[in-house]
Amino acid sequence: MRETKPDYIAIARFRSALRAFERAAEDAAREAGLTPQRYLLLLMVKGAPGGAERATVNDVAARLRVEPHTITGAVSRAEAAGLLVRERCTEDRRRMWISLTAEGDRRLARVVGALERQRAELVDALDAAAREVRSA
Repeated sequence: MRETKPDYIAIARFRSALRAFERAAEDAAREAGLTPQRYLLLLMVKGAPGGAERATVNDVAARLRVEPHTITGAVSRAEAAGLLVRERCTEDRRRMWISLTAEGDRRLARVVGALERQRAELVDALDAAAREVRSA
């Protein structure tokens, strides 16, 4: 059986495209008056699975792979900045829903809009890497 070597060129190309996207997102977030971390928080709330455009602290923490206490502090700061609101869950009074305010929605839309080209480039890089891996 022949050992398959990793395609370092494809892997490096994809990693470079991913970092370029991350950097563009960081820059776009700052242009919209957000820190990169706050942009990710808003994105995870607005883009919550199911399309409800709301999430719990635990949901966001799981998606960002951080501890819930990290998200709790970030939510408090974003709420104080007028970007998020909390609302008690009617089904489970122990849970709080987090959703974007109109201002949070407006700033997130600015960032997402600014990244349209970079998202397309990242998808192209991922497709190319996948093709190269399959052909190896």
